[in-house]
Amino acid sequence: MFLPKFFTTIKEYNQRQFFSDLTAGTIVGIVALPLAIAFAIASGVSPEKGLYTAIIAGFLISFLGGSRVQIGGPTGAFVVIVYGIVEKYGLDGLAIATIMAGVILIIMGFAKFGGLIKYIPYPIITGFTSGIAVIIFSSQIKDFFGLQMENVPSDFVEKWEAYVHHFSSVHVESLGIAVLALAIIIFWPKLNQKIPGSLIALIVATGLVHIFGLNVETIQSRFGDIPSSLPSPALPALSWSTISGLVLPATTIALLAAIESLLSAVVADGMIGGRHRSNMELIAQGVANIFSPVFGGIPATGAIARTATNIKNGGRTPVSGMVHAAVLLLIMLLFGKWAGLIPLAALAAILVYVAYNMSEYDAFVSILKGPRSDAVVLITTFLLTVLIDLTVAIEIGMILAAFLFMKQMADVTNIHILKSDLEDKEETPDPNAVQKRFIPKNIEVFEINGPFFFGSVDKFHDTINFGSRAPKVLILRMRFVPYMDAGGLHALEEVFHRCKKNKIFLLISDIHTQPLIVAEQSGLMKKMGEDHFFGNLDDALNFGRRLIGLSPIDQTGEFEATVARERRKIEDEKRNCE
Repeated sequence: MFLPKFFTTIKEYNQRQFFSDLTAGTIVGIVALPLAIAFAIASGVSPEKGLYTAIIAGFLISFLGGSRVQIGGPTGAFVVIVYGIVEKYGLDGLAIATIMAGVILIIMGFAKFGGLIKYIPYPIITGFTSGIAVIIFSSQIKDFFGLQMENVPSDFVEKWEAYVHHFSSVHVESLGIAVLALAIIIFWPKLNQKIPGSLIALIVATGLVHIFGLNVETIQSRFGDIPSSLPSPALPALSWSTISGLVLPATTIALLAAIESLLSAVVADGMIGGRHRSNMELIAQGVANIFSPVFGGIPATGAIARTATNIKNGGRTPVSGMVHAAVLLLIMLLFGKWAGLIPLAALAAILVYVAYNMSEYDAFVSILKGPRSDAVVLITTFLLTVLIDLTVAIEIGMILAAFLFMKQMADVTNIHILKSDLEDKEETPDPNAVQKRFIPKNIEVFEINGPFFFGSVDKFHDTINFGSRAPKVLILRMRFVPYMDAGGLHALEEVFHRCKKNKIFLLISDIHTQPLIVAEQSGLMKKMGEDHFFGNLDDALNFGRRLIGLSPIDQTGEFEATVARERRKIEDEKRNCE
């Protein structure tokens, strides 16, 4: 469980696989170059920090991870949260939050939380992913159109108001470069699947800008030269006030890293027919996010698109991910100064395309057409992500999803009174159905169908309301109750005390293991008496008959005799009418 996949795969490693991993890692490194730079700029930090992240975190995620083919680095999921942290706490605050997130991820891994991520509702994941896509798209409008704006507001509504106000300042040359780059990204794969379209777009756009001397803003003109070496490791200045203020952002970073990396690992498993180690993957993500800011990087996680590229090009072991990091390091050392010539409009085009792929339009529409509760969670999470804050969106989305799920469970929990049915109906295929039993007049049987928890307690109380029709024996049949919580147990105790007060015998039948253990451990079974709990309805009914002074009977035989008598009465009445 806690062994990195690298140490598993290296035992059977061979030269042929090394060349496949070398090819895949080189291609993925080239693909990751523009994305690392673009995500860093979109996050509000300098472009080299994206490269540092892809190199340091990318290597550690592959070396220590629980997936054979996971590629780690900066991703679009972090753009919103990183931008907000930098704006409020600065770069030191971002470094502290990232390290805190790394510690949280390691704790999650050792606590074996890897399997729990799947319980995050799909509408929440789709909602905040689509929201992030909208925010990334919105953040690139200035550079895509070359708008003459000093500062872009961080608030979504204010940002678009500013865009509308400054739209008359569109820079034609920047717009032309952006449109050309976007067209190359879209149509290049039709010509060649091996070489990434984003790389071709950057090369063509950069060449045109400098050959024709176009007046287009570049990385160098805005951020200066990109360093040609890794920085020395350094820890940020720590203070308790900063740490306490960053607990929620750090938790959000950890949660996003966990969700995206494990989703990517699941997708990769489907592509290669493998099985990742989710807890080891979380630990690797944690270590990567601790070391990334130490070397000037930003948060990192598994990247689905880059992982898929790795698989498609033959990567099958963590070596390809380590090669990808090494290729990025070599590019930065040898060609870092040339990266400063890349036009920002071309990077904006890349991010616009990334935002489109992140939007999950089909999934969004599909959820809207599904159950109303899922649509409510989706829309709420999406709007809160775009208009308020990603942290708030996830918190509110989870709370809302939990409440709606509890309501759904309460709705499907069915509590109703059962009576012998003497009408001439088709015979039920269920041999334990109440239609096969004869229930005396002073005995009532109530059946609970579904989880018996606090959400269904009100329905239980409303149904079991004796009034003037109080029976002498009340049987609660629980054959379809797989789970009972403290709320359900409390409701049972209240009914027991009401029955005791009204001199009604309360019996429980067909109870499952979990509810039985709860009743036993709470002391309810001792209060009621163990002889009041029965494994089946027949025993409970016979015990009830004895309590009201009747003799036990063969339930099936009595039922059939009763049905025969009723049929004879109906036939006699028909003959008399004739």
